[in-house]
Order: sequence, then C-alpha cells, then structure tokens
Amino acid sequence: MAPFSIEGASSNPGAVQAVTAAAHKLARMIYTMLTKGEEYTDQGQEYYEERYRERVLSALSQRAAKLGMKMVAIEQPTPA
Repeated sequence: MAPFSIEGASSNPGAVQAVTAAAHKLARMIYTMLTKGEEYTDQGQEYYEERYRERVLSALSQRAAKLGMKMVAIEQPTPA
C-alpha cells in the first residue's frame, strides 16, 4: 500500500480535510503537553463511545425540535 499523499487525494476532497483535522488535533495535544507539562492520557474507547452517543442524541433532539416533535426517553427492560 502506498503512503497517503495530498496530491493523490484530489478525487476525494474530504480526505484533505480529514488529514488537516487530524494534524490540527495532534498539534493541539502536543501544544497542551508542552505548555502544561502534562503527559497524554488516553481516555479509552468507552469515553469516546459515550461522547459519540451524546452527540447523536443531541443532533436527533435538535432535528426533532425542528420538526415540532420532542424526544422522550424510554426505560429499557433489564435482563433477568
């Protein structure tokens, strides 16, 4: 597999944005480590999954509000 290059990404403009976003995130993490003297701590998969779930629910709630609806949580039955 060939290494990723910006020149080869012209067929997929979103790829350039993804690379730029990843580089920006990495730069922010390095800047924080250097300025605050802190080490990087991985939050773990569960943390990111929970944040993703919250973002999805927020987007759905906003979409429902635009349509004049309201989201209501239902209680899931617990397995016995």
